[in-house]
Amino acid sequence: MTSESSRPRNPAGHAGLLENLIALVGALTEFFESRFALVARESKAAAVQVLVLIVCVVLALALCVMGYVFLIVAVVVGLAHLIGTSWPAVALIAAAVHFLVALIFLLVARSRVTKPFFRNTVAELKKDREWLKHLDATNQSTS
Repeated sequence: MTSESSRPRNPAGHAGLLENLIALVGALTEFFESRFALVARESKAAAVQVLVLIVCVVLALALCVMGYVFLIVAVVVGLAHLIGTSWPAVALIAAAVHFLVALIFLLVARSRVTKPFFRNTVAELKKDREWLKHLDATNQSTS
């Protein structure tokens, strides 16, 4: 009876701090493992959906390009028939118009590219580089 009273009793039946920490780590591990498994499963499904979406967009773009080509051919043949001239002359005019529009788009793109991207970030990185050079020079002069 004395041996039972000298031993610390836990009337609520709770485990000690170490056991609770081990249980918490185990529960957190199981929680994150289940979440990672769920993310892995859903990411596979999402990857399939994105792949299907990309294939559909690429095929739609290809069909649009083909439709545009057929439209241009029909317009060239129709204009040649309407004007009473040969279709190669009308096709050359259509090609020249397309090249002119492409040149305009290229000039607009070039004007947009001349403005540097991430101006503020580049300026901050230059300041950091100068600060590091100054710091390095200061450290070498004190040595």
